[in-house]
Amino acid sequence: MASSFGVWDYVVFIAMLLVSAGIGVYYRFSGGKQKTNTVRIPKVGEVLERNPWIMNNRFSKWHGNETLNINEYLLADRNMSIWPVSFSLMASFMSAITLLGVSNENYQFGTQFVAINLSYGLATPIAAYLFLPVFFRLQACSAYEYLEKRFGKKTRLAASLAYTLQMILYMGIAVYAPALALQAVTGLDQAYSILAIGGICTFYSTIGGMKAVLFTDVFQSVLMFAAIYAVIICAAVKAGGLGPIWDAASEGGRLEIWNFDPNPTTRHTWWSLTIGGMFTYLSLYAVNQTQVQRLKTVKNLKSAQKALWLNWPILSLLSLSTSFSGLAIYYFYRNCDPLRQGRIKVRDQTMPLFVVDAMGDMPGLPGLFVSGIFSASLSTVSAALNSLAAVTLEDYLKPLYQKVKRKPLPDLQSSFPSKVMAFLYGMICIAVAFLAQKMGGVLQASLTIFGVVGGPLFALFTMGMFTTRANQRGVITGLLVGLSFSLWIGFGQPRPPLKTLDFSVEDCSDFGGFNQTSLPLAMAQRAAEPRDDSDYFYLYRVSYLWFSVLGYLVTFIVGYGTSLILRWRGAHGTERIYLDEHRNYINTDLFSPPVARAMKQRMAKFIENGGDVRMTSLECTK
Repeated sequence: MASSFGVWDYVVFIAMLLVSAGIGVYYRFSGGKQKTNTVRIPKVGEVLERNPWIMNNRFSKWHGNETLNINEYLLADRNMSIWPVSFSLMASFMSAITLLGVSNENYQFGTQFVAINLSYGLATPIAAYLFLPVFFRLQACSAYEYLEKRFGKKTRLAASLAYTLQMILYMGIAVYAPALALQAVTGLDQAYSILAIGGICTFYSTIGGMKAVLFTDVFQSVLMFAAIYAVIICAAVKAGGLGPIWDAASEGGRLEIWNFDPNPTTRHTWWSLTIGGMFTYLSLYAVNQTQVQRLKTVKNLKSAQKALWLNWPILSLLSLSTSFSGLAIYYFYRNCDPLRQGRIKVRDQTMPLFVVDAMGDMPGLPGLFVSGIFSASLSTVSAALNSLAAVTLEDYLKPLYQKVKRKPLPDLQSSFPSKVMAFLYGMICIAVAFLAQKMGGVLQASLTIFGVVGGPLFALFTMGMFTTRANQRGVITGLLVGLSFSLWIGFGQPRPPLKTLDFSVEDCSDFGGFNQTSLPLAMAQRAAEPRDDSDYFYLYRVSYLWFSVLGYLVTFIVGYGTSLILRWRGAHGTERIYLDEHRNYINTDLFSPPVARAMKQRMAKFIENGGDVRMTSLECTK
C-alpha cells in the first residue's frame, strides 16, 4: 500500500521525536544536583534523617547532594507534583497495543469491554490505602526490597527475575506491534520504526532519568488523546455527527453492556471484567515496580494516593474514548470490512488503515496519529527501562557488590551503573523487537505472559502484607506453582477460535471492490472446519481475564498452605517479622495498615512509644 505520509506529516512526527529527546537533554543539563549543591544541602539532611534505607548505606550529610544523585535519577528526588505522575501512571501501560487493540475490540466484539473501567475505580482504594503505605514506609527504589525484608533474599530475587523477564518481553512487543501495523498501512519501513522508537526512548530514559520519563509521559499522553480524538472527529464529520455512528453500531450489534453471564468461558462479562479487571489493575498499580516507582516520586504518601485517584478518570477517559473510536471506525467500514476484503492481514491494522482512507488528504493529521501511536510505545518502554534499571541496581548489582567488596555500594557511585543498565535494556528491547518479526505468535504469547505473571506476584505481596504465618519456603513454592499453572492455562493449545460479530462486504465500491481470493487463509479454514467449543479442554476455554485471578488463587493457596505445613513440621526457617530473638516485637512496617492496627491492639503492652502503629524502624530489621 502506498504511503499516505506527506511533508507536513513527517514534520509533525519528527517534531514529536525531537521534543521527547529534548526533554531528556533538558533534565540532564538543568535542574540537577550538580548545579544546585549549595542550595540543596539542607534538604539532604532532612532526607537522611527520615530515610533509614539511606542511613543503612552508612552515608552522612557530609556527602552533600551527590549522595542523592541516584534518588534524583530513579525517583526524581521525590518532589514531583501529582499531575505529571498521574499522567505517567496512565501512559506507562497504555501502549500502542492498547490503543490499537481497544479500538479493534469494540469494532470486532462490541462495547462490553467498557465495563472494565468500573474495576479501575473499585481497585484504586485497595491499592492506595492497603498496599501503597507499606512501600512508602520502606523508602527504597525497588518494590521487591520489601520481599527481602519480609521473607528473605531468595524471594526478592525470584520475584524480580519474573518481573524482569516479563517487562523485557513486553518492551519488545510494545515496540514491534505498532511498527508492524504502521508499516503495513502507511509505508513506514518496519526497521526504521523499531529503531526510531527504541533509540529515542533509550536516549531520553538513559540520560534524563525519572524526571525526563515523567514529563515526556505527559507530552506523549496529550498526543495519545489527540490521535484518538482525531479519529473520532474525522469519522463524525464524515458521518454527519455522532448520532449516525451510534445508530450504525446499534444496527451492527456492537452495543452490548449488560452481559451478566456467570460462565467463566464467556470472553467478556460484567463478572470477568470487574473481578478479572480488578486483579489485573492491582497487579499493575499496587505491587508492580513500574507504577510503585512512579508513585514514590511525589513528596509523601498522601500525594501519591491523590495521584493514584487522579489516574483513574484519566485512564478511563482514554479507554472510553478509544472504545468509541472503534465504533467510529465501524461506521466507516460497516459495509466493507477491510480484513475480509483482504486489504489488511490482522485486525489491529484497522485503525491505521482508517487514517490512510479517511485522513490521507488532510496534511498533518496522519502525522499526528502516527505520533500518538509511537508516543504510546515510547511512554511504555521508557517506563519499563527506568524501572528495570532500578530493579537491576537494587536487586542484582547492590547485593553482588556487597558480596564481592564486603561493603555497601555507595549511592554516589550508583547513578552511572543505573544509566548503563537503562541503555543496555534499551538495546535488548530493540533486539527483542527485531526478533519478534520471526516469531509469528510472539505478540499474543508475550501479552499472555504479561497477564499471567501479574497474578502470582500480586499473591506474593498479599501473603507478605496480610499474613504473619507465610514464610519464604512456602511463598517461593507457591510462586513457582502459581506461575507454572498460569503459564500452562495461558499457553496451552489448542484453543477455540474467538467468536466475532458479523462483518459485511456488501458494498466495497469505495475501497477498490471485494476480492474473494484475498480472504485470509485462517478465516477461510475456520469457516470450512467448524468445531464445537466443548471439544476443547475446559481451562483452555476460560476467558483470559480470569488468568490473573486463577494465578493469584493458586499461588496464595499453595504458598500459605505450604507455609502452615512447614511451620507445623518445624521447617519454616527464620521468621523475619520479629525484631527480637524472643519474638515479642513485630515489625509492623511490613504489614498493611489495617493488619498493623490489629497488631497494635493485640500487642499494646510491647509498644514502647505509646501505641503508634509505626512503632518500628526499618533500620532495625535484618
